[in-house]
Amino acid sequence: METKGVIYILTNPSFPNYVKIGYADDIQKRLQQLNRSECTPFAFRVFATYEVNARLTDMKLHGIIDKLNPSLRAIDTVNGKKRVREFYAMSAEDAYSLFEAIAEIHGTTDKLKLAKPSNKETSEEIVATEVQSEATERTAPFNFSMVHIPVGAVLEYCNRGNENSGRTCIVVDNKTVEFEGKQWSLSALATELTHSKWSVAGPRYFKYNGEWLCDIRKRLGV
Repeated sequence: METKGVIYILTNPSFPNYVKIGYADDIQKRLQQLNRSECTPFAFRVFATYEVNARLTDMKLHGIIDKLNPSLRAIDTVNGKKRVREFYAMSAEDAYSLFEAIAEIHGTTDKLKLAKPSNKETSEEIVATEVQSEATERTAPFNFSMVHIPVGAVLEYCNRGNENSGRTCIVVDNKTVEFEGKQWSLSALATELTHSKWSVAGPRYFKYNGEWLCDIRKRLGV
């Protein structure tokens, strides 16, 4: 007896550079299983499904991808045991294009469904992108000369949720600012003013001449 299930493409904002490709008889039940874990900050969500008539059809698709580019598959070794995962280092759009090509070859494009993200999923994507951007910027080197900000320049602190704070600091040297008579690194001052428990990326919280410092860095390509 044929069983109609789906090969799925799942995404997760926690792993923005990977997609999960697999098979499920019941996609909603599969999501519930995956999202029981508290090990990921965000939930898995369906990007697309392709209805098929037999289990293990996803294995054939895995084989195709592995032959095209074996380096895409997430493989690691834990305690001497090799683990081959259903995760692939590719965009959801590229994975969908592969599904689309297969569906066109088999004349089953009606079986391929692109999911529409919910408002909650869209919001989580935005939050995840912000978190990733801040993490990248926090570790990226920054000094005032690289963005052409001179000593003596006035910077305005602008928390993203309250842009008109009215608080300013003055650039003392290439890496230091003065605020209320004390000298700080930009990130240390931003962490203090945001009352964050963790270090934050200073350029994301200050403006110079009305422009975010992180945006100036991006505009100048430094």
